[in-house]
Amino acid sequence: MPGSPFGEQPINELVLKVQPKEAIYFKLNSKMPGLSESVRQTELDLSYGRRFNVRTLPDAYERLILDVMRGDHRLFVRNDELEHAWAIFTPLLHKLEQDKIKPTPYKFGSRGPAEADALAKRVGFKRYSGYEWTE
Repeated sequence: MPGSPFGEQPINELVLKVQPKEAIYFKLNSKMPGLSESVRQTELDLSYGRRFNVRTLPDAYERLILDVMRGDHRLFVRNDELEHAWAIFTPLLHKLEQDKIKPTPYKFGSRGPAEADALAKRVGFKRYSGYEWTE
């Protein structure tokens, strides 16, 4: 929007961390308190370890096994969902095998392969790296 106090910085970004240290946080720009025009990136944080003061969270497989023992189906995929997923991915998997397409390797713990950044740039996505999440 013209005249935005945030300039070209991104306004919002929802981040979901699956493992380890599960977390959900929402990155956003906020005007610093007071009379200045300074903007700082901050977050709304739902890190399970900090929010709920839990020392250890069960591993995903521990939770899965417990749900199986209890007969709890809520976190499982239904048959029709599974059939639709296979209908989408089976042709892709066959194409990968047929054309012998190899995945692009990248360093463990990194943001991913450089080709992903090139694709994001090609489609107009702008990445702002001034923010650092602290656990």
